[in-house]
Amino acid sequence: MVQLALMRHGQSEWNLQNRFTGWWDVQLTEKGEAEATRAGELLAGAGVDFRQCYTSVQTRAIRTLWLALHSMDRCWLPVTKHYRLNERHYGGLTGLDKAETAAKHGDDQVKIWRRSYDIPPPDLEPGSEFDLSGDPRYDGIDVPATESLKLTLERVLPYWNETVAPTLTSGTNTIISAHGNSLRAIVKHLFAVSEDDIVGVEIPTGNPLLIELDANLKPVSARYLDADRAKELPALPA
Repeated sequence: MVQLALMRHGQSEWNLQNRFTGWWDVQLTEKGEAEATRAGELLAGAGVDFRQCYTSVQTRAIRTLWLALHSMDRCWLPVTKHYRLNERHYGGLTGLDKAETAAKHGDDQVKIWRRSYDIPPPDLEPGSEFDLSGDPRYDGIDVPATESLKLTLERVLPYWNETVAPTLTSGTNTIISAHGNSLRAIVKHLFAVSEDDIVGVEIPTGNPLLIELDANLKPVSARYLDADRAKELPALPA
């Protein structure tokens, strides 16, 4: 059996401000830093010999991993960063206050944009202050104008299949430090969650989800390491 820990970054500044973040780069709050440190303590306490880490190219996920590894006394672990583990791109909603957006467009429409599987928000306009087409970390990449969870899964899955899955198949216990929606995409894939049910799956910040996988990378067991902050888990595949 091999162990996979999925860790959503700690609280970010825009989580605190209730703003749509997506691909925009924001920092952790003081609470987020504490959550990341606590996540590392929980991972250390799980007694798993982790040997590989993956993260996105977004600061909040990278710093969460750094802080967790420091509290685990495992700063020496190899870390690979890739944009395919980035958060879902929220398009034209990027930077907007969620409550104000709901007041303007209605709760139902915002819920569709946030939680539906295959309906993306409106595109981000070219030249917007949140346009990342000139960001050097995305050189040679077609930065999306918006993404649904379905499109996020289509972005994440090739990286999972080509890079992460072979690492796990080799028996290497692995940590992925990423984002609510990129991790939901992985959970949907691993647990065979339906398109309807994935809408209700939420990944808490700074609370590692430890999954035991068999030789075929099918989940055998799964648990959040901080039981007091745990969310309901999808059913294990039959």
